[in-house]
Amino acid sequence: MRVAQVERFGGPEVLVPAELPDPVAGPDEVVIAVDHIDTLFVQTQIRAGAFGEYFDVRPPYVPGGGVSGTVTSTGAEVDPAVWSGRRVIAAVDPGSYASLAAVPVDHLVPVPDGVGLREAAALVHDGVTALALLDLTALKAGETVLITGASGGMGTLLVQLARSRGARVVALARGAEKLFLVRELGAHEVVDAELPDWPRRAAEALGGGADVVLDGVGGAVGSAAFPLTAPGGRFSAHGAPTGDGFAAVPLEEAGRRSITVLGIADVQIPPAQRVSLAARALEEAAAGRLRPVVGAVYPLERAGEAHAVIEGRGVVGKVLLSV
Repeated sequence: MRVAQVERFGGPEVLVPAELPDPVAGPDEVVIAVDHIDTLFVQTQIRAGAFGEYFDVRPPYVPGGGVSGTVTSTGAEVDPAVWSGRRVIAAVDPGSYASLAAVPVDHLVPVPDGVGLREAAALVHDGVTALALLDLTALKAGETVLITGASGGMGTLLVQLARSRGARVVALARGAEKLFLVRELGAHEVVDAELPDWPRRAAEALGGGADVVLDGVGGAVGSAAFPLTAPGGRFSAHGAPTGDGFAAVPLEEAGRRSITVLGIADVQIPPAQRVSLAARALEEAAAGRLRPVVGAVYPLERAGEAHAVIEGRGVVGKVLLSV
């Protein structure tokens, strides 16, 4: 099978095409002919050698993530009448940057009619995490939510899902194109993160503060977003694509203001729950209530270019690989 493999830790150029033996389905597995592959910013950070304390990977390795595709073979304990030829998505870790993937059958989520495999791939991780975050923070109709990094793959989903729950959405993004997109997706107010006084502008847009802050950016942006949380609110520090770490939350102040603080550990989702959340995300997409925004698609052989684009933050929405 064809793969994109990290030869050594380093820049995007270390992610190169390679050939590995085709996988064979174990007794409770299927083999998927991969159609599209999800990419995540954290994959670029792991490739560069970061987060070694969290991710036990050693080059050479094939990055792990999510895929969409069609089941081509089944193991001895899997009913081929149910799964053969079926369109599915699945989390694959490790080994998602590949033309074939062997996956436990209980990790599969069928893709409903009306949802393309490209769009489905964009929901494997971001759709799951977005729904988990809204469940964890218990966002309710009538509440106000501030979403940082709102034009990214998950941010665009959070804007739509928060709006569908009846929340008032204030979205933080960079530049006119991204601001236009998030407003089109349902944000009630948008704030340009390129402006040095964006915290003041966000505070004005929020009024009495945000009942929920969903911070997918971290670093200085996340730290500046925390004071915008209303007393008794919820603050989620789940992203760190800036390379400056997760938002530094003053826990003493959070306690004094009765703010519930959530971190990346709170969205480490077990497989069974991941399958359930992925099915919900696909249902939302099939019903037309959730539109994944795919900004660019690169062939598997050009995975290194995809990583470079992700790191450059020039693409609005998701970057996918195609097989």
